[in-house]
Amino acid sequence: MAPKFNMSPLKNPMPTQDPMVRNGNFEEVALGYTAEMAIDEAKRCIGCKNRPCVAGCPVNIDIPGFIAKVAEGDFEGAYQVIAKDSSLPAVCGRVCPQESQCEGKCTRGIKAGCEAVSIGRLERFVADYHNANCTVKPVPAPSNGHKVAVIGSGPAGLTCAGDLAKLGYEVTVFEALHVAGGVLVYGIPEFRLPKSIVRQEVENLKSLGVKIETNMVIGRVLTIEELKSEYGFEAVFIGSGAGLPKFMNIPGESLKGVYSANEFLTRSNLMKAYLTGSHTPIQHGKCVAVVGGGNVAMDAARTAKRLGAEVHIIYRRGEEELPARKEEIEHAKEEGIIFDLLTNPTKILATPTDNPRDPSFGWVNGIECVRMELGEPDASGRRSPKVIEGSEFTIPVDCVIMSLGTSPNPLIKATTEGLVTLRRGEIAVDEVGKTSLEGVYCGGDAATGAATVIKAMGAGKVAAKAIDEYIQSK
Repeated sequence: MAPKFNMSPLKNPMPTQDPMVRNGNFEEVALGYTAEMAIDEAKRCIGCKNRPCVAGCPVNIDIPGFIAKVAEGDFEGAYQVIAKDSSLPAVCGRVCPQESQCEGKCTRGIKAGCEAVSIGRLERFVADYHNANCTVKPVPAPSNGHKVAVIGSGPAGLTCAGDLAKLGYEVTVFEALHVAGGVLVYGIPEFRLPKSIVRQEVENLKSLGVKIETNMVIGRVLTIEELKSEYGFEAVFIGSGAGLPKFMNIPGESLKGVYSANEFLTRSNLMKAYLTGSHTPIQHGKCVAVVGGGNVAMDAARTAKRLGAEVHIIYRRGEEELPARKEEIEHAKEEGIIFDLLTNPTKILATPTDNPRDPSFGWVNGIECVRMELGEPDASGRRSPKVIEGSEFTIPVDCVIMSLGTSPNPLIKATTEGLVTLRRGEIAVDEVGKTSLEGVYCGGDAATGAATVIKAMGAGKVAAKAIDEYIQSK
């Protein structure tokens, strides 16, 4: 008889492509658990009565419940447990920072020398199993006769739309781009999140009755007021994300060969510039500098590497302070990305020519930097970097990618009278996502600035509940 629990202190490792193979292709890096590995890993869960992992999940998935089903080999049953609370399990299993959320609370991981149960990998396995084997589509809930508009089809918008559809609302999602998915399709590379996965999750929502209108730039094609007054939507959820990139405002940022990470990744991910024969231009740099240390910086650096470049990540703090997931940092190192830590750019240099007819005129030729050292902690608790005098040096590069964060696009604010925003452009909301306007809610990056996929989903979930209560109380 097979043992009920697996008390191994270590989680089952995730099979991956060889680093020196994968850094030359855009196929998914992580290959996924086998059924045997998933069952073995699920048996590491001891089913804590206080369920700390659930408290660490922004959408409160019944984690012990779905893992128990996996341990029994009931993979479809496990999916149904997850689906009660999450509209995007195949996405979350791949890109959520589980180590700082559900797995960070896992009882198994608290003991010294013991790793948390691999909740994210199990979620991915279950979702992939369902998508590969289930042919029964979800049945739309009976209509309750009410209409809600959702602006943006990223994680917050899709989650809000899915939860409302399950309650019988007629939901229409308005997406500015030509495909649905938001940051999931334009921001996250194919090798981390295959776009076929996103399409499948979107199709699952459509099966619930959610309508998706693409090429609809709200604020230009229609305003929020028009959605309410002319099209009969009783409530509006704004999940338009944060797509406005930030720069350092140093000399040389206007040179040719300088990208925001948003532009670089959108060209590659959404417009398929990485494919041979693509009509979307993208620079195949010989030596690329990526400025920043978050997950987006890792994505940009690893994309540039796959396009054939030597890649440097330039970050002004040390490795311990890198905000990216440890797994992404490790993958980047394995793939040959060079980390220039405690380093800060001061100037982007141009190719030395004054002749406008010269093909090299106005192009990046290098990036001037200074060395940094960490001082005392600031108000946030992080040690503040300061310049080491006389430490200037230059890295010869032909492309620079700025990955310094993003803020919400100001279009909706500019075209919506009475909508209150914060200093950096985020839409002001209360604890349930209600804005300053009657019947208008907001969540995700549009309200918080750039955050994580799962936190955006959590905000969409909270807002959906508030919208339901708002409409039903009228």
